[in-house]
This record gives sequence, C-alpha cells and structure tokens, in this order.
Amino acid sequence: MNDLPTISQYQVFKNRKRILKNPLPFHHENFKKYGDIFKVKIGFAKALVFTRNPKLIKHVLQKQHKKYHKSPLQTVDLAKYIGHGILTSNGEHWRTHRRMVQPAFHKKKLIGLLLIMKSAIQKEISRIKPNEVQDIFPLMGDLAFQVVANSLFSRSDIHDDMSRLQDITESNQKMLIREMRQPYFKWWFNLSGMIQKHLDLSEEGRLILNRIIEERIRSDEEKDDLLDMLLKARYEDDTPMSRGQLIDEVMILFTAGHETTANALSFTLFLLAKNQNAQQKVFEEVSALDLENDEIMQHISQLNYTKQCLEEGMRLYPPAYIIDRIAIEDDEFDGQLIPKNTMILMSVYELHRYADYWKSPNEFVPERFNTENRKDLQDYYCPFGAGPRMCVGNNFAIYEMVLTVAEIVKKYNLQTNLKEVEINPLISLKPRAVPINFVER
Repeated sequence: MNDLPTISQYQVFKNRKRILKNPLPFHHENFKKYGDIFKVKIGFAKALVFTRNPKLIKHVLQKQHKKYHKSPLQTVDLAKYIGHGILTSNGEHWRTHRRMVQPAFHKKKLIGLLLIMKSAIQKEISRIKPNEVQDIFPLMGDLAFQVVANSLFSRSDIHDDMSRLQDITESNQKMLIREMRQPYFKWWFNLSGMIQKHLDLSEEGRLILNRIIEERIRSDEEKDDLLDMLLKARYEDDTPMSRGQLIDEVMILFTAGHETTANALSFTLFLLAKNQNAQQKVFEEVSALDLENDEIMQHISQLNYTKQCLEEGMRLYPPAYIIDRIAIEDDEFDGQLIPKNTMILMSVYELHRYADYWKSPNEFVPERFNTENRKDLQDYYCPFGAGPRMCVGNNFAIYEMVLTVAEIVKKYNLQTNLKEVEINPLISLKPRAVPINFVER
C-alpha cells in the first residue's frame, strides 16, 4: 500500500471548497489519473485508500469480510448522533443485533406490512398538485418517512413528532458531513459548541422515540408492526433489548430507511420523466394490473420492468455511494499487503459507472436488469452493499419503491425540462432539486 499513488494533504486542502460541496468530481479526476486505487493523505500519519476495483470490493465485503470492520466514520462519528445499532456497530454486538432485527424484514413478515405501506404511499401521493411543476425530492422524503413511521408504529397521530425527528436527523447529518470533509476544523466545531448543539438535538430525538415506545408498552396492544417485532425480539438468554438499544435500532431504521428510499425514488422518477419511452412501458405494465385490490405481493412480483427502472436508477445514483471499511488485521490482495488499520473507501458510484464493465455507463437502460442480463452484473452492482452486512431492509425498500412508482405513473405522466439533476452527496447520495410536472392522465 505504500507504493500507491498518493494525493497530498495540500491537494485536499487546496480543493477543500469543492470537496465540501461535492467530492465526487474530485474522486473521479483521481481515478481517471491514477487508476482503480489510490491514497489520499488527510493528516501527518493518516491516509485513506480509495478504490473502484470490483475484485478488491468483493474481497473486502465478501471473501475476507471477517478481516474488516466498519470504520470509525460510522462506528464513532455517525454513532454519536444515531446510536449504536446494526448500521454503526461491529463484531459480536453487530452479529447479535443483526440476528434479532433481521426476522422483522423477512419476506413473510413484510407481507403483513404491505397494506400499511400502500396506505401511507397513497396518502402522500394525494398531496401532489396535478399539472404543476413541483420539486419531487421533499415530497418523496415525506412519503418515505411516513412509510417508515407507519410501518414502525401503526399510528397516524404522530405526524408532528415525526416531522420534528426528520428535521433533527437532517440537521445532524449536515453537521456530520462538515466534520468528515473538514477534519482540520474539528477543534473549532468542538470549541464553538456546534457539536454539542447537535448532540443535544440527537437527545431530543431519542426522547421523542422513547415516549412513543413507552406509550405502546403501556397500551398493551399488539399491532404486528416493526416495533412489535423489535419489542418481542430476544437474546439467547430470552431477555429483551434494553430501552437504549431499542431506541438505537429504531433511530437507525428511521435514518437509513427513509433517506435512501427517498433519494432512489427521486432520481428514478426524474429518469422516467426524461425517458418517456421507458415511462410508457412502466405505465403499460402498471395499467394491466388492478392495483386497488389487496393482492399487493402478487402485483410487486408482476411489475418486473418497473423494478428494472428502479435498479437502473440506483445504478446511476446509488444511495450508498461510498462504503467504508477498516482492516482489523493484516491482509493481502493481489500480492499487495493491506496492513492492519488501513481504511478503505469503496466508491460504488464509480463502480456503477465504470466503462470497463458497463456499456454506455451514463445512459438510462433498464433492460440491463432483465433476467438474461442480470446474472452478469452481480460483481459490479451493489446498491445495498454486499456480503453479510448487506442492508437488512433491502426487500422493504424495493417493495416500497415499486409500489410508489406504480401508483404515481398510473395517475400521472411525469415531465421535466431539467437535463441533469444536481447531486448532493451527504451521508447518502441526494438530489438538490428535481422539478417534475405531474400531468394527469
């Protein structure tokens, strides 16, 4: 690793303003200049390894995953705001809680949530103003947040609490991004009280969740929603999660569950508005089904082209656009030593647009993901991560997104004059604005 091309700390500081706004062009320039793997100096003795090499990514996330943990970017920096749940923990703590949380997202369990999901989607879509240009991103943010809230709590009377929690998570995320992209200012963030201000916001969010959980326990009601499943989860000694751990897991489901889905939906609907032929195929597929009956799982299984459009949308704009790992012991890849404590940042965004593996990589071609082509893409496509730490809610997200696209395209023809959407890479890959005209069919 000492022989890798290296970007100096001076170059990072020189490009600090553009990196803070959007680091992806800086990454792309260096991948183009130095190849599939390079180092970036971030301190006198610290360096990050960036890669888009699919073999190295598979090595780290799957083949030798036990030699790598999530880095302190998540287990320390992110965890201080959203807690130590399955997204931000490592080792035995992660394995134990992954086993407890995973059954809640089993396909058979999710079937029971589909009516809740569909109802929340239809309610949010009813807010669309026909024949007007609207920014779809905040609309999809509210939709995804309400789907998670309803699936967790089966309640419609906590909208104000959920809106406040949404504001808190977005504010804390912006602070965390500043900490990550401007590490040289961390002393000031602490000294000025900025970090403490956001820690206080995080505590406010936890108090909101604790009150909602307490109300559920006191009601002695069984709702068969995600909260019920988490309350019933047990360790091997038949004890439940502590309240603090339960709040951590719920907070992470909110943060990760609504944000990535909102991003993927916004980008995909933009791509459909730009590509009317693809949108027409989705409309024809959706129109062939009676979406008003309750055979929701059957509908999802028949909306194959709709799902392909979402998969292609997540290829071009992967919500988890970069994945971090740190080596917890020495390792070797392709004859190269990877020393213990090496931090590796794997660029999913670059991998998904790598011309060596994708024909016309910057074009929207949903047919890439039909049955014949799909098996050839698995080594180069990982919107939900890969290996044992693949996103536990991936099926939940796919069901929600397919239903949302189907409901919208059946009612509206999506149109836009926007040629390219401006991206905003924060913890996940967001769009800055997505103006869409919803023309009633």
